[in-house]
Amino acid sequence: MKPPRRNTLYTVVAMTVAGLVGAVLAVFGTATSAAAATGLRVTDGRVYEANGNEFVMRGVNHAHVWYPGETGSLADIAATGANTVRIVLGSGDRWTRTSASEVSSLIGQCKANKLICVLEVHDTTGYGEDGAAASLDQAADYWVDVRSALEGQENYVVINIGNEPFGNTGYTAWTEATKNAIGKLRGAGLHHALMVDAPNWGQDWSNTMRTNAAAVFASDPDRNTIFSIHMYGVYDTAAEVRDYLNHFVNNGLPIVVGEFGDAHSDGNPDEDAIMATAQSLKVGYIGWSWSGNGSGVEYLDMVNGFDADAPTSWGSRFLTGANGISTTSEPATVYGDVPGGGGGTAPNGYPYCLSGSSDPDGDGWGWENNRSCVVRGSSADPGSGEGGTAPNGYPYCLSGSSDPDGDGWGWENNRSCVVRGSSADG
Repeated sequence: MKPPRRNTLYTVVAMTVAGLVGAVLAVFGTATSAAAATGLRVTDGRVYEANGNEFVMRGVNHAHVWYPGETGSLADIAATGANTVRIVLGSGDRWTRTSASEVSSLIGQCKANKLICVLEVHDTTGYGEDGAAASLDQAADYWVDVRSALEGQENYVVINIGNEPFGNTGYTAWTEATKNAIGKLRGAGLHHALMVDAPNWGQDWSNTMRTNAAAVFASDPDRNTIFSIHMYGVYDTAAEVRDYLNHFVNNGLPIVVGEFGDAHSDGNPDEDAIMATAQSLKVGYIGWSWSGNGSGVEYLDMVNGFDADAPTSWGSRFLTGANGISTTSEPATVYGDVPGGGGGTAPNGYPYCLSGSSDPDGDGWGWENNRSCVVRGSSADPGSGEGGTAPNGYPYCLSGSSDPDGDGWGWENNRSCVVRGSSADG
């Protein structure tokens, strides 16, 4: 079954976005996560793993509900160096219901491929404008129904309550509907990091999410909610991209670009600005989408026909271009060290190799994506062994300067860290 048209009928109103914003938001309760939060959590507007390592999402969207036979795509996505995959599920209100057992299987495959798993209900897309869409309350009911698959997975799973939960009609209800959905999940005992999408088909041209994000965050008893903006034609200039993302960062509110592409029927998104700004602000991004788009938006496919060896121009740009996955993604430390790979950039400016097999002669230098790469932790790695977790459970220090007295113990990200190779490393 082909997926639905990818939200090409946005009714983008010509208006000055800045004129919709009033006084500066007061942010409540962002200093610390509530005690109930576990696993992935928000602190001071940033996302952290349970061990205190800051985690910046670099991921790909995958249309599972329409292509349930393409689960091999998770391994292919992981092979690009992505640390996150956002998986499209169905609540049964519009598209085929993804069962609890299927959710468990998907989480298991994410973990096997060392990916953080963002799970989203797509049935809510365009609620209020699209008569077939489900409400956020219905989506919340779905998450409660499949909680058996989610419990105990807080280190690996983010629950994205509902995709683009309002269109351009009735979107002023977004704030209360989102608060209520968060409350329903927390009341059911789900203490995962939550992700909430913006209204206006995800693009928030009305600034409804931007204006009310602080109140929504404060309504979460766990203070563990991440906001997601989808950047398509509304964000066709660098100024618009920077203004939106900087607003959240400056106000201590966690923000992720949950979807974006390099072209769209509602305008030409500035993907270069989106990726560069996200990288400079240490904001997560998740590109749309691996494969399977239809109804005239096939240009949003990153690979042709789910074939990892057949990247499209958008896929090449997103995966290996400037500020792309291969050079900016850092692995989730919940999975331990990733010997010889994991993406990211070495201190000498070269990308880390995604696979140790890229270096057949063992000199620390590999060859991937038509350029040289450095094997993480090798003799060629100037930052040898940056990141990861020591055998004693503490994170390795990212910088030796964190340990001024030379005893092997440093202090980073508000917790102790171990200098790799020191007397404390054991």
